[in-house]
Amino acid sequence: MYRIPKDIDLSEIVGEFTTQILVGQFDIQFCFGKYHFAVQSDIHLIKHGEVIGIWQAGTWPPQQFFEIMNINVVACQTPDKRKIVIHLENSIEIHLSDNSDQFECMQIYVDGEQDPWII
Repeated sequence: MYRIPKDIDLSEIVGEFTTQILVGQFDIQFCFGKYHFAVQSDIHLIKHGEVIGIWQAGTWPPQQFFEIMNINVVACQTPDKRKIVIHLENSIEIHLSDNSDQFECMQIYVDGEQDPWII
């Protein structure tokens, strides 16, 4: 809805990994170090250019989401104002997107910062 701000800094996510994925009815949450993501839009897992898993609100994540656990982040990109791509050490990419013009798609909380990024 609000797009990904140009000044968002996710550089410290590199080298971090997640140990839990929290699933709600309409969101999925995970942390990489001090970055806490709450996502309501679709999440695509891509490996070598092929989609290997998709999470959508109202569904349980497919088993491929186990493959993002305890794997180091090697890069994080914001290729445009609608997408965040988190690259993992095992060649999986986590694609997060702002895919709505009417509703919030994700919130990113950063430890030590007062307000979350609302996207």
